[in-house]
Amino acid sequence: IFSFSPKQSKKLFLHWDLFGRLMKEDPSTIKGAEALMLGEMLTLPQNFGNIFLGETFSSYISVHNDSTQEVKDILVKADLQTSSQRLNLSASNNTVTELKPESCIDDVIHHEVKEIGTHILVCAVSYTTQAGEKLYFRKFFKFQVLKPLDVKTKFYNAETDEVFLEAQIQNITTSPMFMEKVSLEPSMMYNVTELNTVETGDEGTSTFGKMSYLQPMDTRQYLYCLKPKSEFAEKAGVIKGVTVIGKLDIVWKTNLGEKGRLQTSQLQRMAPGYGDVRLSLEMIPDTVNLEEPFDITCKITNCSERTMDLVLEMCNTRSIHWCGVSGRQLGKVSPSASLSLPLKLLSSVQGLQSISGLRLTDTFLKRTYEYDDIAQVCVVCPYMSRES
Repeated sequence: IFSFSPKQSKKLFLHWDLFGRLMKEDPSTIKGAEALMLGEMLTLPQNFGNIFLGETFSSYISVHNDSTQEVKDILVKADLQTSSQRLNLSASNNTVTELKPESCIDDVIHHEVKEIGTHILVCAVSYTTQAGEKLYFRKFFKFQVLKPLDVKTKFYNAETDEVFLEAQIQNITTSPMFMEKVSLEPSMMYNVTELNTVETGDEGTSTFGKMSYLQPMDTRQYLYCLKPKSEFAEKAGVIKGVTVIGKLDIVWKTNLGEKGRLQTSQLQRMAPGYGDVRLSLEMIPDTVNLEEPFDITCKITNCSERTMDLVLEMCNTRSIHWCGVSGRQLGKVSPSASLSLPLKLLSSVQGLQSISGLRLTDTFLKRTYEYDDIAQVCVVCPYMSRES
C-alpha cells in the first residue's frame, strides 16, 4: 500500500500532465489513443537501427583488459570500409604505454555518412604482453546506410525571366521525420524567394503548420521563385541554353534527435527558346472597357549575337484593333539589348480576349517574327449592369 502527501500528489499530477501533452504532440501516436501506447518519439530503439545518408555515424569503442596481467604498447585503430574507400576514424594513432587489469581505453568516433550501401566498422587492437609477445586481433561491425529522402524537382517558366521551382520531398524511412530546414541556395545569377509561408501580421506562418513533421511515405511540396539578378537579366546568355539554378539544402531530425543533412547536386533546367527576338509584356491592365482604348507596354529583347534593325507591324484581328501607325521603324537593337515599347489598342468583343497581331521584321536579314497570344485581357461593357 502506497500513500502520497498532497504535495507529492500534485507533483505526480504535474508530471503526468506533462507526459500527456508530450504524447499528444508525438506525431507517431494514434489520434484519440495517445494514453494507450507510447509513440516512437518517446521510446528507445530495440536494435541497432538504421543509418541514413547524410546523418553522422557515432560509435563508442571500449578496449577492456580482462586478464590479470598488465599489457603494454596498446594501439587501437578504427577504420570504416565502404564500397569505394577505407577511412581512418581513430581520434589518435598514438600508442598507450600500459593498460592495467580491469582498466579500459575509451574512444568515440564520428563520421558523416556520404555513401549508400554496406559499411563495415573495423576495430583493430595490437598490444604487447609481459612476456614480450606481440598480439593482434580485429572485430567487424557491419551496417547498412539507407536513403532517407526521395527528392523530385519541377520547373515552371513565367512570362518574365522568373523561374518557379517545385521540390517534392518524400520521407521513405519507417519513422516520422522533423523537417528542420528546406532551403534553396541559388546560383550566382539568381535571387530566390521562398513561397512556403503565409504572412499573418508581422510574422510569417509556415504553410505546413506549427509542427513540421513528415510521416513515413508522406510527400511535401516546397515552392521557390527565382529571378535573375539585375546585372544578368539583360544578358541573352541567362535566357538561352542550360541554366544552373542552384541546390537544395535539407536538414532533418529523427527519433532520438539524430541530425541529418543532404545537399542535392546543382539543379539545371533547360530555359525556353525565345528565338532571335523575344517579346514580353511589362504592363497590361487586368480589366478594360469595351471599345475603349487602353495602354500596354511591351519589351523587345535581341537574343541573337548580331545587331538587328527592327520594323513593327500591327495587324488587327477579329476582336483586337491596334491604335497607331503600322510599319513603324524601331531602329537598331544591339545583341542582348532591349527596348520598351508603349502601345495602344482596343477590343470590340466582350469576354476574355487574346492579344495578338504583332509582327517584327529584321530589315538586315529580311526575317519576320510573328507574335500571337501574347497575353489575355478581360473586356467588360461599362454600360451593362451586374444583373443584366
